Amino acid sequence: MKAHQGMRPHDIVVLLKIISLNKDWMNKDLASELFISNSEISESLNRSMIARLISPDKKKVFKKALLNFIENGLGYVFPIEPGQMGRGILTAHSAPILKDYFASNEVYVWGTPDGDARGQMIAPLYPNQIKAVKIDPKLYNMLALVDAVRLGKPREQTKAIELLNLIFDGQYA
Repeated sequence: MKAHQGMRPHDIVVLLKIISLNKDWMNKDLASELFISNSEISESLNRSMIARLISPDKKKVFKKALLNFIENGLGYVFPIEPGQMGRGILTAHSAPILKDYFASNEVYVWGTPDGDARGQMIAPLYPNQIKAVKIDPKLYNMLALVDAVRLGKPREQTKAIELLNLIFDGQYA
């Protein structure tokens, strides 16, 4: 096993995908649905195990620990800098999962030419994230909520954590 040199942004996506699947899975399933190589999935799971975010057998995500990391550390470790205006997929408080809770003139998107919205572009946690969320609405919701925690104001952060907790407990799709 390689020496642990810290988490990478896509490690969070891998853990969220495991929660989204909510069933037995294999590394190749994660790789194909996240558009990440098998070896990178394996390395990601190792990093998450060392960080105590997943069980030693690498099958059970420690949801409370992950939620704590998202709430208290993710914005510092993987901060967001909104960029130029462009076309993309809505994220953070602009995403459908949060749109009924907040009114804002700021619109945030993950940039993609085939997106259906225009707003300030922010970088996704990893390059193929847009492909992955197009085939998994639950993953999309979780990643948009993660962006709301990383980028949002305290009220938005609190609501995003509340909704993530509900999703993690299976009470929200």
